[in-house]
Amino acid sequence: MNPRPPVNQNVEARPHTDPARIKANLIAQLTAPVRWTQTMQTMLNDGSTKVVEVGPGNVLQGLFKKVSKEVETVAG
Repeated sequence: MNPRPPVNQNVEARPHTDPARIKANLIAQLTAPVRWTQTMQTMLNDGSTKVVEVGPGNVLQGLFKKVSKEVETVAG
């Protein structure tokens, strides 16, 4: 089943819906550089108004707020 909304992955700094591509990117993310700023910019350019940080803590929410104060950030 394809995810909705798309999954934004740091390895390519763009969204994906193909489960096979998402899986391959998760493996690649183990050794690839994190493209966090590019990923955030892509999400903003695609019209994201709310982002959910999945996992412990809220570090990524804070980083996102440094780029855009208008986007709602929540922990998931």
